[in-house]
Amino acid sequence: MRMAPSFLAHKLSQNPNCLTTIKHSNIIPTMIQRIKRLLGIGKPDPSRGNSIIVNVEKLERRVALLEDGVLEEYTVEREGDQNIVGGIFKGRVKNIEPGLKAMFVDIGLDKNAFLHFWDAIPAALDAGLEEIQRESNSKRQQKKVTSKDIPDIYPVGSEIVIQVSKGPIGTKGPRVTTNISLAGRYLVLMPYTEQFGISRKIEDPAERQRLRKIVQKLSVPEGMGIIMRTVASGTRARHFVRDLAMLLEQWDEIEECRVNSQTPACIFQEPNLIERTARDFLTDEIDQVLCDDAATTEIIREIAGKISRRAKRRIHYLPSATQPIFERVNIQKQIDEAFSRQVWLPCGGYIVIDETEALISIDVNTGRNRGSKDVDRMILETNVEAAQEVARQLRLRNIGGLVVVDFIDMRHRKDQQTVYKTMRDRLKKDKAKTQALQISPVGLMEMTRQRLNESLRDSMYEPCPYCQGRARVKTPMTMSVEIQRRLNTVIQKHRDTLGDIIIIVNSDVLNRFKSEDAKLLVELERSHSGRLIFRSDPTLNRERYLIIDAKTEKAIDQG
Repeated sequence: MRMAPSFLAHKLSQNPNCLTTIKHSNIIPTMIQRIKRLLGIGKPDPSRGNSIIVNVEKLERRVALLEDGVLEEYTVEREGDQNIVGGIFKGRVKNIEPGLKAMFVDIGLDKNAFLHFWDAIPAALDAGLEEIQRESNSKRQQKKVTSKDIPDIYPVGSEIVIQVSKGPIGTKGPRVTTNISLAGRYLVLMPYTEQFGISRKIEDPAERQRLRKIVQKLSVPEGMGIIMRTVASGTRARHFVRDLAMLLEQWDEIEECRVNSQTPACIFQEPNLIERTARDFLTDEIDQVLCDDAATTEIIREIAGKISRRAKRRIHYLPSATQPIFERVNIQKQIDEAFSRQVWLPCGGYIVIDETEALISIDVNTGRNRGSKDVDRMILETNVEAAQEVARQLRLRNIGGLVVVDFIDMRHRKDQQTVYKTMRDRLKKDKAKTQALQISPVGLMEMTRQRLNESLRDSMYEPCPYCQGRARVKTPMTMSVEIQRRLNTVIQKHRDTLGDIIIIVNSDVLNRFKSEDAKLLVELERSHSGRLIFRSDPTLNRERYLIIDAKTEKAIDQG
């Protein structure tokens, strides 16, 4: 800061007119804003920069990530929820399925965990990492383990230490792996894999070379490996030493718990939502953290203080006595829109998202976008905005698996490449592993996104008791046909013993009986010795009905 006057004086001596240029530019305001952000000075403004908003209530904790006021990620943790992803368990092999090339492991939950043979083989380094050879592990020759060896290594009844890589979703149990990893602030410790790597998202060659030298000097125990995370870029060596020491201490505690615990048992559990947020999201890219709970704010500050004093200054307590914090920073509406099937784009187009158990289909439409006379330009504009919004919605809704996006057909290959590049660039922000293929000749883009937990929709909603999750109910005509069919069966079955019959239906179905189907019901009544008495119940689901014996008042049949 003391060198700034000398720098300006030097510039003025070279070019006296540069003062006018500086005065009328945004250089000085930008510098002041940046200095304030680093020092934690000024009123928090969630509409600018990157912000984390934390809402703490008795039954629920919510964390939202904003980029210039736009909601990018949203996570909810409720009282009693058990997040087992990342947890380490001491389990027992219950059975082996050679046909599936998998085994099922009892880890103490309702459903046994699924362990594929490939997940039990010592893992190769991820494609997103650059492997680093160290003297300690470059010369060692290890016996190569294949999938054929797994049943012999882990026979039925044997104990096994595994980590949950994917939580239970729907009717499926958790998926697990024997390749254990512990995530720290800057490093990931791999206790059973002697590999060293650096995230390929760190692109600066000079920085990568600096990190390689640090990796070579770190005192990692024999048989273990480490990975440098993306946030390691620009970090001093002493921070890595401290982070590694904390991870090794944590692993010692896990090992002690493993030895002293009965099988099955959970020997390590990932920290709660607040601690995970401070660990994974509180980077130099985050301008501020706003929390509406004083105690939680202090917890976040304490965690941040272990990482960086500058980070600690960016954490602010924002009481919500008069207005909830999510409404105060104008993101509650964005959260509500995350559950909508249809999402509008700034250009006037829209996308439609349909989520199934294994596949997500997304349709792109021009909608109200009629502003450009050039049709190709209008289609490109809509598709580019759709690609940006699709990448955002995948993160926001936490949906994954196979994703198929039906873009509007583009005639020019150059336009297709523009949309594809837009999607790839936006997906780089996603912490989940993603892969996007080129747009096919029929305008479809196939993608995959790593799915670790239930989607936001599945965690917040349950299937409708009326439509059973179909999002459709039967028409009054369909119900009229079904009820008449059931009535005819009942009459034929109880012809000699049954008198008057009471039929209770939904009001919409009764209106159908009184109008279009009145003659059919009169004919049906003539085939029966008693009367057919119809009553309506507006609270009854349209697809439900009751057929009751009027004499005994007992239900004969019900739908």
